[in-house]
Amino acid sequence: MKYFILIISFTGLTILSYSQTKKQSDQQLGNAYYPAEFPEEKTRLASLMLTLPAVDKIFQDFAKENHLPSIAYGIVADGKVIYSGATGIINLKNKTKATTQSLFRIASMTKSFTAMAIMKLQEDGKLSITDPASKYVSEMEGFKYLTVDAAPITIFNLLTMTAGFPEDNPWGDRQLEDTAGEFLDFLRGGVSFSSAPGQQFEYSNLGFAILGLVVTRVSGMPYQQYITKNILQPLGMNNTYWEFSEINPHQLVIGYRWEDQQWKEEPMLHDGAYGAMGGLITSIEDFSKYVAFHLSAYPHRNEKEQGPVKRNSVREMHKPQMPFLFTDSKRADGTLCPVVSGYGFGLGYRMDCEGIVRISHGGGLPGFGSDYRFYPDMGIGVISFANRTYAGTGRVDGRVLDTLMLAGGLKPRMLPASAILNTRKDQLIPILLSWDEKQANAIFAENFFLDLSRSAWEKKSKEVFDNVGKIVSTGSLVPENQLRGYFMLNGEKGKVRIYFTLSPEKDPKIQQLDLNFEPAQ
Repeated sequence: MKYFILIISFTGLTILSYSQTKKQSDQQLGNAYYPAEFPEEKTRLASLMLTLPAVDKIFQDFAKENHLPSIAYGIVADGKVIYSGATGIINLKNKTKATTQSLFRIASMTKSFTAMAIMKLQEDGKLSITDPASKYVSEMEGFKYLTVDAAPITIFNLLTMTAGFPEDNPWGDRQLEDTAGEFLDFLRGGVSFSSAPGQQFEYSNLGFAILGLVVTRVSGMPYQQYITKNILQPLGMNNTYWEFSEINPHQLVIGYRWEDQQWKEEPMLHDGAYGAMGGLITSIEDFSKYVAFHLSAYPHRNEKEQGPVKRNSVREMHKPQMPFLFTDSKRADGTLCPVVSGYGFGLGYRMDCEGIVRISHGGGLPGFGSDYRFYPDMGIGVISFANRTYAGTGRVDGRVLDTLMLAGGLKPRMLPASAILNTRKDQLIPILLSWDEKQANAIFAENFFLDLSRSAWEKKSKEVFDNVGKIVSTGSLVPENQLRGYFMLNGEKGKVRIYFTLSPEKDPKIQQLDLNFEPAQ
């Protein structure tokens, strides 16, 4: 009798909800999906705007300390550029000042465009990333691998830099303007391998040059034209180029190196066969649209697709392959925070000890250094371009993002509780206190009372609720996903943490239940 009185005292609305939800379709409840949301949705942009003076100073100080002739930068949040700026000189001869429309060569930041082109061709049924690369580049058929049992190089290997080619940053940078004929002659002549395909990650410009050739042959047009038509133009990136000689001299950024305490001009490299690994020339305003598109792939949702490729293809590009655990990584304040790092499709991946994921890629060529990084769960990204050889702007981007997230108080998206989770919660509460057989049979999966008998559950729950005392309030449901979560029942002597998991049935039922008493402090 005691438990029945408790039910009436704090679950009157719950019982009403139970009777109402029985009228609804269980199938609809199980399949209804609510996308994750920012907890500070209405105030986040206003909070970010307060940090902008500090952002300007961070970039300006970095440029001065590292002898950058110029730097341009942008901040993307919630699908748009919320701030951009530039400082310095893009052409020392004519003293042209940097702007957010200045056109910088972005080097290896080009790679993800090539990867996205591959994903577009896969979506269109023109290829599969599991295909052997030699299916489209016959010049690779003569490659001699290190071992006779090596698997052939696939497109996936090229995308993830696991083809077995050696790291080639210094060498690859100087191949940018090789002609198509020179590149094909090189491939026909054979290459050297540092490992068997699929065995380890090693950064490879050569691999992405081959991907450019795949795009050309599969699409029937030069990869530059395919990427421009199918990615750049749909995103409105109409101020992005491959060949520097086609650009207005007042917008073109000249590259320099810092040597003998002075800037020395680097020769500009023409577009060529290796452009797919690092040839794009763009502005902060244009590239921000690309970062916004990547961020728009989150969260998972049921909205209509909008963009050059599907959201799922973009998210696939972000997934790490052959990740490494760095146990000695530290936060900016020096405290230990291990991270997992890997490489996706033309993009780097990093997840820290708090589960925050960062997607990024840098770029470096003679005369240029650039970086972009974004946090999908935070909905924010930072971009920076500089015109000094290997400028390493990733360091400043990291500091800016830390400032934005800490000072702006940003928090990751949170998944709302699904309709079926809320329904099962409402149905579960009165059962915990009465163990009504009819109601229990309606919401528990067939395994539930086979794993632990009804009488054992009655005894267990009685012990828990005797400890907690009178229930005074019910906490909100905290979901882990569509079919799993927990909530708290708060009592006079403590609280009960109630964790439950639903089954994969069409009408999901409770298959697992945990009751944990937490005494009041």
